[in-house]
Amino acid sequence: MLLVDDHPIVRQGMSQLLNREPDLMVCGEADSAHQALSLLKTLKPDLAILDVSLEDRNGIELLKDIRVRFPKLPVLILSMHHESLYAERALHAGAKGYIMKQEAPDKVLVAIRTILRGEVYVSEKMSARMLRTLSDRRSGQGASPIERLSDRELEVFRHIGKGFSSSEIAEQLCISVKTIETHREHIKDKLKLPDKGDLLRYAVEWAAENR
Repeated sequence: MLLVDDHPIVRQGMSQLLNREPDLMVCGEADSAHQALSLLKTLKPDLAILDVSLEDRNGIELLKDIRVRFPKLPVLILSMHHESLYAERALHAGAKGYIMKQEAPDKVLVAIRTILRGEVYVSEKMSARMLRTLSDRRSGQGASPIERLSDRELEVFRHIGKGFSSSEIAEQLCISVKTIETHREHIKDKLKLPDKGDLLRYAVEWAAENR
């Protein structure tokens, strides 16, 4: 399997964990989306394990790319971000599972083996949450305001909540300031917030609750 994470210590820890198992083996490691796509082509792993936050690209966007280029490759998202924030989005983008880095190693192994069997893995808590969400939508209650944001808008919103300016967000996401400002307007409209000050306050509060 291929590990994709921009933190060397995380890759090292995961490699040690997986290579101790008789039925699992890490065949390669990547610290960027660009390197990951190159290694996927040459190594042809049975599974890719991706982080959501990479230096050169968002992991969800990389996941969408993988689904197009390697449609049969199962992908597990292993992330520091809480599952309530990204799990459903990851599954919609084509992941076969989502698990947080805070989970115990044995749960990570369960997630990997579940996906290699051709099944989907999320925690019991997340599974119940997704069923409630589906039930709410069918009963007409609709999605929460945050769920209405696109993947890119959510990423921009999260950076706003961390206190980054538009130019800083643009630099981190490798897109123009003008595009960030457009995303800000769309986010403000979708969340029905009157002005930029309200958007900033809401983003900061949301970020504090979803660390």
